[in-house]
Amino acid sequence: MPHDAYVTLVTNDDFAIGAGALLTSLEVSGTRAERVVLCTGGVSRAARDRLAQRGATLVDVELLPTSEEFDAIHARGRLHEAAPFTRGEKPGFHTPLDNFAKLRLWELDHDRVVFLDADTLVLRNIDRLFEYPEFSAAPNVYEGLSDFHRMNSGVFTARPSPATFERMLERLDAPGAFWRRTDQTFLQAFFPDWHGLPVTMNMLQYVWLNLPELWSWDAIHVLHFQYEKPWESHAKTDRLRPLIDLWRSFEDGRPIDHLRLPPPCASR
Repeated sequence: MPHDAYVTLVTNDDFAIGAGALLTSLEVSGTRAERVVLCTGGVSRAARDRLAQRGATLVDVELLPTSEEFDAIHARGRLHEAAPFTRGEKPGFHTPLDNFAKLRLWELDHDRVVFLDADTLVLRNIDRLFEYPEFSAAPNVYEGLSDFHRMNSGVFTARPSPATFERMLERLDAPGAFWRRTDQTFLQAFFPDWHGLPVTMNMLQYVWLNLPELWSWDAIHVLHFQYEKPWESHAKTDRLRPLIDLWRSFEDGRPIDHLRLPPPCASR
């Protein structure tokens, strides 16, 4: 029987808050797959203990052994200057260079993995994704049709392999390499023929704001809080209130029925 796991990455205590709600949502979904949290040195002991109490298997990982040139190019200030985020606000605790650590999942001793960013919620069982090939991901849709040519790396399928990991490292830190959206840009380049998942497997929260006709509570499997996070105060809090309330219910361990929530237009 395949050794399957849901995997997320936590690089600091803020993302550990998000991962706690994600772990609860996976438990509520009824999955029997292992739930693995990759933890870097930026995660406190208290945060690790809370994740373990929610049923996670914790795996300590280090940031990738990238060159000084690579690290400088992908440092937060320099990266955001070269490739500014104009659609939303990245939180202050977001460190772009840390994103590449999710490639460590290819070192795991599992047959099949579904990766989920720590700022996602699983709203219905997604175990069938383990049957999908490597590499499957949903398009990065939240503004319009032009988004469909880009993938979003917040949810994807993978087959751990040390050989794949080594090939990734060789390509990642090649001379002059610049990955505009860090791991997302890299993974799309590494897997150019990526298999498409439905947007309902990675529904970005900005769809609520920009493409309400795509939003259907009874079809969404994974909700992804890209840009602003539901555990922080931000300028879009009021406009995203139903989504934030849903996230908080999972974080509190008392999830509400999302099927009873209003559609986007009704909440404006």
